[in-house]
Amino acid sequence: MQINNNLIYDVGLHKGEDTAYYLKKGFQVVAFEADPDLVSLCKKKFINEISDGSLTIVEGAIVENPKKGEIVRFYKNNKNTVWGTVVKDWSERNEQLGAKSEIIEVPVIDFKQYLILFGIPYYMKIDIEGMDMVCLKALDEFEVKPAYISIESDKVSIENIKKELDLFYKLGYNAFQIVNQGNITKRKERESEGEGKFLNHQFQSGSTGYFGKDFSSDWFDKSTALKKYMRIFLGYKLWGNHSKISKLILMKILRRTLQVFRGRAIPGWFDTHARHKSTL
Repeated sequence: MQINNNLIYDVGLHKGEDTAYYLKKGFQVVAFEADPDLVSLCKKKFINEISDGSLTIVEGAIVENPKKGEIVRFYKNNKNTVWGTVVKDWSERNEQLGAKSEIIEVPVIDFKQYLILFGIPYYMKIDIEGMDMVCLKALDEFEVKPAYISIESDKVSIENIKKELDLFYKLGYNAFQIVNQGNITKRKERESEGEGKFLNHQFQSGSTGYFGKDFSSDWFDKSTALKKYMRIFLGYKLWGNHSKISKLILMKILRRTLQVFRGRAIPGWFDTHARHKSTL
């Protein structure tokens, strides 16, 4: 099996923010989504791309140890649709943040079987609220790996970050980028000799942003990535959703001031981008 250099997996289709970008760049896309309402929305939005074969949408939830014909509880979040998840703990966390979920039932996806069916993509974007690692683990059974992968990094524990980086390294990924997704709407696509066509694209809220060769800064190793995340977690302790300090009026004023001065969300939330060692 070889990498399909024209193929991208959008694991966590949501409203198609990323898929639209990848399609315009000239890539074929296989997109995965568990929320049936979001699937219906995107089938209408991308009716032409589905018809001409440039987009395939796979409906259902990715879980560990899937069984054929299995149905799973999905916590559908209508207030913040990007927070839909199969993980009960994540749903309870969202409710504490004021975004209660409703429970629906959705079919299960065997992600490994779709890797066999559609092939190994050039880039795999993963953002499925608690199940990102399941997709990474599925790649362990394949000799060939995507050139680039991105996941939404854990915000709860630095130990979980270590596990993410260790798994990436085990799979052969030895170069990393860490991207604050809290200011995605302030970013525009970089004009470079990078990925596909240059579109001068303005990224939407909920999108992942640029990927792969479009990163202009140097990639760094696993050790440096962990050190950067240690600093990020200090920010979570100061400004995170569960920080008591951050609720003080003076701290709120200080955070707003810092956000204006630095031009980014504080503490934000982060994606880890990884490049495989076989990629030149």
